[in-house]
Amino acid sequence: MRQQTHKRGRFKNKTVAIVAALALGGGGAAIITANASASGDNNTSAQGGAVSAKSAGGTISCPDVSQKLSGDVPKGSQAQVAKGLGELDNQVATAYQQMNKGQVSGDEALSKLNDQRQQTLSQMGQAMGQGGGENSQLQDMSECKMQQVAQAGQQQQGGDQQQGGDQQGGQQQGGDQQQGGEQQGGDQGGQQQGGEGANDVPGNAGGQAGNGPAQDDFVDITQVQPNAEQAPQANGNGSTGTFTSECGVGDPKLRNSDNVIVAPGVGNGAHHMHDYVGSDQNDAFANNQTFEQGGTSCANQDDKSTYYWPVLRLQDGKDEADANQLGGGQEGNVGTILTPKESKIEFKGNAQSKVEAMPKFLRIITGDAKAFTNGDANANASWSCSGFEDRQLTDKYPLCPEGSDLLRTFDFQSCWDGQNIDSANHRDHVANANEDGSCPQGFKAIPQLVNTISYENPGDTPFAVDGFPEQLHKPITDHDDFINVMSEELMKKAVDCINSGQQCKN
Repeated sequence: MRQQTHKRGRFKNKTVAIVAALALGGGGAAIITANASASGDNNTSAQGGAVSAKSAGGTISCPDVSQKLSGDVPKGSQAQVAKGLGELDNQVATAYQQMNKGQVSGDEALSKLNDQRQQTLSQMGQAMGQGGGENSQLQDMSECKMQQVAQAGQQQQGGDQQQGGDQQGGQQQGGDQQQGGEQQGGDQGGQQQGGEGANDVPGNAGGQAGNGPAQDDFVDITQVQPNAEQAPQANGNGSTGTFTSECGVGDPKLRNSDNVIVAPGVGNGAHHMHDYVGSDQNDAFANNQTFEQGGTSCANQDDKSTYYWPVLRLQDGKDEADANQLGGGQEGNVGTILTPKESKIEFKGNAQSKVEAMPKFLRIITGDAKAFTNGDANANASWSCSGFEDRQLTDKYPLCPEGSDLLRTFDFQSCWDGQNIDSANHRDHVANANEDGSCPQGFKAIPQLVNTISYENPGDTPFAVDGFPEQLHKPITDHDDFINVMSEELMKKAVDCINSGQQCKN
């Protein structure tokens, strides 16, 4: 049986259900029409509602093929499979753009998209079959649907119901319903109309690009009750040390919209911009040799690992250099990119055992860039504010009080299968620890990467994480990526520090 690769350990599974009497959105907000452009032009009806419920009131939801791949994709098929996955994402992005610009109706967009997906999946299946692998998992994954998105104060109507966690349409699945008038989703179409909403959420919190964020995506952190779970108590065999690698906050010149783990060799494979620290060679065409031979922003030059995550942008109406480019403004990622104050890269131990060295070139993804349409099974990023770290959010952006920094925290998987540096779906080779800190059967403890990124308080200006256009800039889609390119000597030093209970800085 496949091991569970996600277990939300830092915070309770009832995300923000404890936010009582906090109804963001006030009297409701208009949703822009399908004709809204990325520049923020909007065309609402006379009543301020959506002209096209299928386009402005919903988003495209497709089966995530990458997460369904199990076992090893045959080596001879890997390039073709990666190319196919990139094409699938391109097809969705193009359909969303055409629909949002009013070039096609929602039904037309879906019909064309499903035909394209069927052809691409057939080609991927043939490639995998020719390479000696199975392609049965690719069957019946061509059909995309229009997932309806709730307006403020309403529950989601129609669309695919997300299972296994908190649904984004208003009613929580597998847990308690949201209390206090909170809705998961909100006004997804785009530009907020009218004045400022409750709790000082600015009036344009609907998103200037026409695909989020929504006003209901924000919550006042001071109104959230403490919900972070305590770390498991370490026993006598546990490893309590830490190892910190100081790698800076990233060079804006290195930003790109590639993803070398998920879509190697595919330009704009992420459809959103990434910040990078560590290796200065990370793009779609990098490989292990590229990383080893490149430079690094880390203080210790023996750490050439690459650490990368989607950028955070102010929804301030200002153009960045990528305003007219793929991965940027053409795909709804707009506004001033925020440079972090700090990216704290820390490796921690295991409560139940000593840790073993990570293999060189181990790849780990934490979180899910498509969690809004996939459901939250792999969501694993949290949002908070300095001074309020005992309150962690997965599906809301926090509004921080004056003097408090905005925080993003990523707790990476800390258990490894002992054999593979990657897997077909980029998840099966690693796993989260159990509640008591032990690793699942068949996995061994490795140093746990915890990356905490802090930003100056955005104040009254709303913000959003970059993402795939159909994900509507939801906070639950936040994610982080890591490839270990430490020298064996440096990794041994990290393991020794952690296992001996030391706190080491590198």
